[in-house]
Amino acid sequence: MSKKESDLLKAFEQEFGTAGEATYFSPGRINLIGEHTDYNGGHVFPSAITLGTYGVYRARDDRKVCLFSGNFASLGVIEFDLDHLEFEKDHQWANYAKGMIRYLSEDYGTLPHGFDCYIYGTIPNGAGLSSSASLELLIGVIVNEEYGLNASRLALIKLGKKVENEFIGVNSGIMDQFAVGMGQKNHAILLDCETLAYDLVPVKMDNHVIVIMNTNKRRELADSKYNERRAECEEALKLIQSVEQVESLGQLTIAQLEKVQGLFESNETLYRRARHAVSENQRTLDAKEALEANQLTVFGQLLNASHTSLRDDYEVTGKELDTIVAHAQAQEGTLGARMTGAGFGGCAIALVEKEAVTTFINHVGQAYEQEIGYPAAFYVADIADGTSLLSEGAHV
Repeated sequence: MSKKESDLLKAFEQEFGTAGEATYFSPGRINLIGEHTDYNGGHVFPSAITLGTYGVYRARDDRKVCLFSGNFASLGVIEFDLDHLEFEKDHQWANYAKGMIRYLSEDYGTLPHGFDCYIYGTIPNGAGLSSSASLELLIGVIVNEEYGLNASRLALIKLGKKVENEFIGVNSGIMDQFAVGMGQKNHAILLDCETLAYDLVPVKMDNHVIVIMNTNKRRELADSKYNERRAECEEALKLIQSVEQVESLGQLTIAQLEKVQGLFESNETLYRRARHAVSENQRTLDAKEALEANQLTVFGQLLNASHTSLRDDYEVTGKELDTIVAHAQAQEGTLGARMTGAGFGGCAIALVEKEAVTTFINHVGQAYEQEIGYPAAFYVADIADGTSLLSEGAHV
């Protein structure tokens, strides 16, 4: 048993006065490339990471679920009944867990008893590394395993998306839950968001690592601009469908899009939105080929091109992301960098030589703080397995 698991079991016992029965881990995720392509019927290329959410479980003999987060200790234990699983604003983060329990109960039958769970996350709050999907799959896997529901992993992933869309009310795609649930160590997932067909692609970084750069700018604009961009892409698609038989922008090639550019004479912005969706989808397919051929330099160039497109054509970056990415790209030993996630804050990623990481963090950190006025945070995360049981038994 690792020190982390031992510490979590001690924390569970301190909070609940009894020993935990099982410890689980659910990763966060980064999207290597393929941004704002999911709702446009394209491909994404995420991987699970070693930052994530831990949970210690113990069965109760009543119908209560008692949840405590070490990250939000001031909120205390959040308690609800298995017979009352409605969204409650006061329950804050626990609604993600409650939503999973509700939909699992609806699909697989009411749970026979409640449980206590101590939760601790290592994903920075508001960083855009998918802490909500990490928590959803954590609870989904715990309930599935401990209650013997026999739900498939894909079923849990789909329920996680349903929690976001219907219980929480966020109109997001399936990438986050898919990456968290299906992640495999040292592999990225090329996912077709329309069909859910996927390939696991080995990621051999050789002497390079992925550095996650958190701008520490909260993504206040992300939701409103997300909906705006989605609407713009739908409008662009309708224009194209007047002359081309396609169901999504993800089905188009760059050549096909350029052929119908005349349709956008009165709205150049819509064309740029469509151009990002189409070109980013192609970059994602090219990135898979580059990694399979172990062409890290080409992969890095694709990261750079992705950021340029997100900045200029899709306009979802903002000063903080553009600043940190520009400084990252300028460092010796960096093969490429780009924003990752919805944009307008959150995180960027860079592909950096291992030996250059310390210098990279110092230089980029200093330049960013000088320009923006507050510091960024940096993490080196490995590519991890999806949500899983770590250990059973309450031995500390």
